[in-house]
Amino acid sequence: MPSKTQNAPASIYRRDEGLGVWEHRGKVAAVGVGTSPVDRRWDGRAETSVGAYAISALRRAIEDAGISPDQIDGLVMDQGTTTGNRWEEGRPIPDDFQKMFKPGAEYDDGVSHLTTEWLMANMPELTNLKWLQYARTCMSNCICVGAQAVGDGKANYVLVLKAWDNLEGRYGQGGNNAQDTIAGRSQWSNVWGMSGPYYAAYWLNKYVEKYGGSHDQMANFVVNSKANGLKFPEGYWATHRPEPLSKEDYLNARWIVKPANLYDCDIPITVAAAYLFTTAERAKDLKQKPVYILTHATARPKFKGVELTMDGCEESAASLARKLYSGAGITANDLSFENMYDGYTLFHHFMMEGLEYAGVKRGEGLSFYENADITIEGPHPVSPSGGNCGSGRTRFWMHTDCIQQIQGRAGARQIKKPAEIGVSGGPHPRGGDFVVWSSTPGN
Repeated sequence: MPSKTQNAPASIYRRDEGLGVWEHRGKVAAVGVGTSPVDRRWDGRAETSVGAYAISALRRAIEDAGISPDQIDGLVMDQGTTTGNRWEEGRPIPDDFQKMFKPGAEYDDGVSHLTTEWLMANMPELTNLKWLQYARTCMSNCICVGAQAVGDGKANYVLVLKAWDNLEGRYGQGGNNAQDTIAGRSQWSNVWGMSGPYYAAYWLNKYVEKYGGSHDQMANFVVNSKANGLKFPEGYWATHRPEPLSKEDYLNARWIVKPANLYDCDIPITVAAAYLFTTAERAKDLKQKPVYILTHATARPKFKGVELTMDGCEESAASLARKLYSGAGITANDLSFENMYDGYTLFHHFMMEGLEYAGVKRGEGLSFYENADITIEGPHPVSPSGGNCGSGRTRFWMHTDCIQQIQGRAGARQIKKPAEIGVSGGPHPRGGDFVVWSSTPGN
């Protein structure tokens, strides 16, 4: 039977410009972070399933905050756990999984899907859950919903969860892509099997055509991101393949969709992360230093065709920046660092230019990568999390890093300048959700 929990209403998201300062600015805080173990693929064992990893992340976030599970009264999460293959209907669920876990609302609950019913059945310590909500696609979306819920008084302590699985088979070959023919919108947007980084490659081609430069100028950004990722102990590369990437490695990598090469693409993995949000007042007495949310904002640009144009990408990024700065009551000069999404590295500079981070204007991003000090030691840290490029495909490393940077808990990734205000979010200018984090609740 389908889950009874509802999707978050559209009214939660701050999609429009001109909304002014967020009404809950500085009144909501992140106080706990939890990350599960990480694997390249699921090996079929119950204890390494996406459900087991989701439970692990949730329990670690609760422990990190130093509160009792029975204090948790809210949960927001994404039901989906993959953009690759799903567990096919009718395929037997492994016996050891069925013995270890209670069933949920869906056939593949805990295997390649998650519902609130499954989590509640398998986390009996959550005895006080009253407010439940689904967000869609990304941790970024879940964060917006969870932050708004705490601000609106829907719950006092809200867990925010995003989990990913990666089953056997080729990435992106599930769903419509696994069929002999494709119907609906996909027949126009996925012509000839077009998938993966095609749009990012298209944007970069048009960017270079408009402003000059070349793909080679991406090298410093990608190499820096990979280096930062190797300092993220929970990440896939740091855990399983601690291999540094050289500039020569990047420049000589094979093309996937030219000009996107192998290292411009993230790697799908199995992992989960959870955060705990509460009010700023309650956060004062908890175990970790509060990290205050100054605002959240959403980008949902209208496409004029099957894909957003490069000019549309630039406009969407600039509009998003205006929403973030207006909602948070800050300017570009207030940012200590930026952790915008990089699932395909070729669009990260659009987000940076939209924000005018470190004074970077349109058309200057590639040159900035090439000539500025973007490392964690420098004055303008870019993606200190390493992002998806440096730690694997999750769309949540950047949020974890923002929280930990501001708390001073980023370890070897800790930026050298004071980490006071950071921005993160994704997935990209063609649609996504974003957050401004702060060491103080603001004025």
